[in-house]
Amino acid sequence: MSLQISILTPERPFWNGQAEEIILPTETGEMGVLKNHAPIITGLDVGAMLVRTKESWNSFAVMGGFAVIKKNQVTILANEAESAETINADEAKNLFETAKASLEKAEGVKQKVEANFAFKRAKARFQVIKVLNKNR
Repeated sequence: MSLQISILTPERPFWNGQAEEIILPTETGEMGVLKNHAPIITGLDVGAMLVRTKESWNSFAVMGGFAVIKKNQVTILANEAESAETINADEAKNLFETAKASLEKAEGVKQKVEANFAFKRAKARFQVIKVLNKNR
């Protein structure tokens, strides 16, 4: 038996399927989940999430949320999610470089917080594109 994965966003069920492994971007770092994992609830950070099916790796950009793992079922409640296939690679790279430059130039607490959030979003989208291109 493998893992049953459900990714839900406020707009719709985003992705459902079977997987052998999932790597989650948690608030304390990346967390891998294999079958028979101990039950846990964890907060998700903005980042790249990887799902390994029997055929291939799938990559998704998740914009925070929570994951519940119990009895080989992983339910992800994400604020927002994007599949690598729907992200324009050139746009993602340009947004990442722009966000990085904005973060380096940010002054004041409010500007730094906003720039950091924009950077994390752009980085997540750029990371999933790199994973997609590596698997081709």
